[in-house]
Amino acid sequence: MLSRDPITFFITGTDSGVGKTLVAAALLQSARTRGCSTLGMKPLAVGCDETPMGLCSEDALLLREHSSIDVPFAMTNPVSLRPTLAPHVAALQEGRRLDAGRLEGYCRAVLMQRAGLTLIEGVGGWHVPLNTRQTMADLAKLLRHPVILVVGMCTGGINHALLTARAILADGLPLAGWVANQIEPDLPFLQEHIDAIAQRLPAPCLGHIPFMHGLSVSERVAMAASHLALDALPGFASAQGN
Repeated sequence: MLSRDPITFFITGTDSGVGKTLVAAALLQSARTRGCSTLGMKPLAVGCDETPMGLCSEDALLLREHSSIDVPFAMTNPVSLRPTLAPHVAALQEGRRLDAGRLEGYCRAVLMQRAGLTLIEGVGGWHVPLNTRQTMADLAKLLRHPVILVVGMCTGGINHALLTARAILADGLPLAGWVANQIEPDLPFLQEHIDAIAQRLPAPCLGHIPFMHGLSVSERVAMAASHLALDALPGFASAQGN
């Protein structure tokens, strides 16, 4: 299955560490196994490590691994920051300034590749600051693509999900779907938590990823992919050959 018209989604989460990259990689892999050309990017990353290729984000490397279109690493992750801090603080520590318009330009270059499915992954949550006046939401608003929300299923997760969804909609962007990713191993009444969110969000639940322990990264991506309903994404089920 290859898409006649390229489709793009912006991936955000209810917080840092809720599994945005895992979900993005799983969606890319699912689409790729069905014959769709795929491309994932993370325009901004923190906590990057020095490698022979330069500063690299593990998240960006995982997105590249599950993308079928090969682009230079600088396109996958154009802005890499060393400190594992909020982006605006990490940038200040390195004497740099982040700007949503510049990040948009990097994203537009990737979109020119016209992959069947392109996923642009944000950093942190919806309103993580980029500078004194802009947040990641400003990048998403400039791009104008539907949003996939990754919900970390944990104590307080319902509130985080509803507030984030409200912010996305208030910013004028469509919520394409959401994913329940279990990050708390023994969350009581898990299904009741998922049901409470599903009843209140105006978008389909793409799946529930169970808590995973002791698996390799590739095994986690494969497991996540098996729990996601790719056809629930707007524009994907009806896509034809590309």
